[in-house]
Amino acid sequence: MMRPASVFLNLRSALQRLFGVSGWQSMLLWSIVAGLLGTLATELFRAALYGFEHLVLGPGEGLVAMARHLPWWARIACPTLGGLVAGLLLVWARRIAVRKSTTSAPSPTSPTSDYMEAIVLGAGRIPVAQTLVRSASSLVSIGTGGSIGREGSMVQLAALAASLLGRVFRFPAERLRLLVACGAAAGLTAAYNAPIAGAFFVAEIVLGSIAMESVGPIIIASVVANVAMRALPGYQPPYRMPAFPEIHGTEVVLFAVLGVLLGFAAVGFLRALQGSRALFARLPVALPWRLALGGLLMGAISVPVPEVWGNGYSIVNAVLHTPWPWTLIALVLAAKAVATLATAGSGAVGGVFTPALFFGCMVGALFGLGVQALWPAASSAPYAYAIVGMGAFLAGATQAPLMAILMIFEMTLSYQVMLPLMAASVIAYFVARSANAGSMYEITLHRNAQRDTQLRLRGLHMRDLVQPAGTVVGPDADREAMSRLFLQHPVKYLYVVDAGNRYLGVVPLAALGTAPTETTAAALLSQTIQPVTADTGLTEALQRFLDHLGERLPVIESTANPVLLGVVAKSALLATYVRLSE
Repeated sequence: MMRPASVFLNLRSALQRLFGVSGWQSMLLWSIVAGLLGTLATELFRAALYGFEHLVLGPGEGLVAMARHLPWWARIACPTLGGLVAGLLLVWARRIAVRKSTTSAPSPTSPTSDYMEAIVLGAGRIPVAQTLVRSASSLVSIGTGGSIGREGSMVQLAALAASLLGRVFRFPAERLRLLVACGAAAGLTAAYNAPIAGAFFVAEIVLGSIAMESVGPIIIASVVANVAMRALPGYQPPYRMPAFPEIHGTEVVLFAVLGVLLGFAAVGFLRALQGSRALFARLPVALPWRLALGGLLMGAISVPVPEVWGNGYSIVNAVLHTPWPWTLIALVLAAKAVATLATAGSGAVGGVFTPALFFGCMVGALFGLGVQALWPAASSAPYAYAIVGMGAFLAGATQAPLMAILMIFEMTLSYQVMLPLMAASVIAYFVARSANAGSMYEITLHRNAQRDTQLRLRGLHMRDLVQPAGTVVGPDADREAMSRLFLQHPVKYLYVVDAGNRYLGVVPLAALGTAPTETTAAALLSQTIQPVTADTGLTEALQRFLDHLGERLPVIESTANPVLLGVVAKSALLATYVRLSE
């Protein structure tokens, strides 16, 4: 009896043959399913998190409100114990991964626990047990007040659902990766109510491409996820954006200055996050105790400043809708930064996407208060700078300005925000990029390294690797002179040049062995080896060596001016390629 998956595969193939539908066109239909599954996975995690928070902390609307009603010792104990339990779950997840790796040989198709790696470096296969345990760890960290975002686990679970869908119906690796990307976009859309930004997050950060063959299904999945989320009872967008004011041309300069400031702020945040992770990694304690220490630090900060609990949704909404004094904004900003570094640096599983929006909002609000104090009649309300700050900080921290601009635009649904938002976000992006601070996502660093390597390789030409030939003869060289050179050098060819050192061809060693004594190089001239020009690139030269199967190739100035410059060795070429690729 045939299994349901096999029956479906046969039916799918028959329909594709009947209607002439290509595999890539059918991906548009599969992206709808991935969008629905991604929404379901996201909503299940959201519901589980809501239930866990109320079970552990009691009633309340949001983690900050819950923290305010807890006694001081509970504010410390909850994130500390939560970090310990979350760390134990991470140890369990690691053991699952180790057990899996010891029972099967590693390969490019092996599952990887991170959805970005599964899309870019793997075959789209995400391990089920390990992902579920890591998501449970994330749920415990977030549900006990951890200062991280919940979007990381939401997107990971949405990607897992899409991966399982593709594996059940035996998708080839390339389409499975695209299906996982659709699931990830659906998860991000369901988390932030931003379908366009969700699609471009995956396209810009994960795939690094906006080719329609891949972006089309991703957009479909995002739209489906957004429609499905809005249809759920009790749905509310995470951020309630006020109407954005009209910005006059001269004030755009102030938003550009804000972009510079937030570009440097993103650099500081990324370097502080790297330093925090390195510091916790050097501690001579096990992973659960590191997470418990991170929770202890965060809990201690929350005693005087309970606003550091959670991902910051409620604080951002409060700053956008009610006036806050600059002292309180600065205090909460500093406390939240330390709490986030402690939580994320200790190794807790969660996102830093939402905290990035928080930091951008708070820095933008401080900047707006300063501008309004100096030019009250010529500047907008501080919340306008806070909204633009969210996008600018996100652009600098993620190195994805297009995604950041689209996300804030979708949140505000205001065309007025576009001009200051684009100016601030693009400037913040270039400031952060020029500082070489990296990105919040390692896959972006990997892609940037690949791009830099390609640029270095593209800029290298054979002129840079030329070595003296040493085995050059004129067309009138006799058999004795050519034999002497073959004895002195372990080569198979001699290069023949005229009086102007222009390349004429080669004399093969095999031809010389059967030639008469009175022969000359001109009589044995062969065009077996075609030279490479001085401007030939590294990639083309490597292909030439694959075709040539020899150790050396002659290098000439150009086809029009075939002056022999020397030779390039395969060993030197490969050594240079490896060095530039490191």
